[in-house]
Amino acid sequence: MADDPLQMQPDQPAPAPRTRWHITFNAPVVLVFSALCVAATVLGQTSGGLITQALFMTYRSPLTDPLTYLRFFTHVLGHSGWDHLVGNLSYILLLGPLLEEKYGSRTLAAVIAVTAAITGILNYVLFPRIALCGASGVVFAFILLSSVTSIRTGEIPLTFVLVAVIFLGQQVIQGVFVADNISNLSHIAGGVIGGAAGFGLGRDKQ
Repeated sequence: MADDPLQMQPDQPAPAPRTRWHITFNAPVVLVFSALCVAATVLGQTSGGLITQALFMTYRSPLTDPLTYLRFFTHVLGHSGWDHLVGNLSYILLLGPLLEEKYGSRTLAAVIAVTAAITGILNYVLFPRIALCGASGVVFAFILLSSVTSIRTGEIPLTFVLVAVIFLGQQVIQGVFVADNISNLSHIAGGVIGGAAGFGLGRDKQ
């Protein structure tokens, strides 16, 4: 009896399994921070700004008030409106995941916390009549930090120089010649923190 022709065929490789696309929680610090910003803005908008003023905005208030110290950190969560929020989250969600993947969640959380504290304290001390809220300082920290992600010992990346001149230089010019409600000092401070963190972290990895 002739052999079964089906049995004469060489073994065929099994078909590759189909890739199943799914959403991943790829940057926990960035995503949680963004969600808190959205929640704080919702609370602020629905309360007519009262909750923002109470919890998510830093200004000259008594040092005997425990909320004064809380607001040094939480002011980066509050935003004056949806346009303000979307503008900041666009940068945070674009740059944040790349930075969190490179430096780790703890390091990025520390950058956010330090930026919040320093910008909050500077505003409290130097601008007693100006209330500060929003993640713009964090955005500038991310921008400058991202410009030195490939730093090597003894080198200053040209991208860092250009970013510093364009973004921080713009803030200096606006602070001197343009009167608005934007705290240019918080942007500059955030950029300095991000740049310093980038150089420090780059040196530690050598």
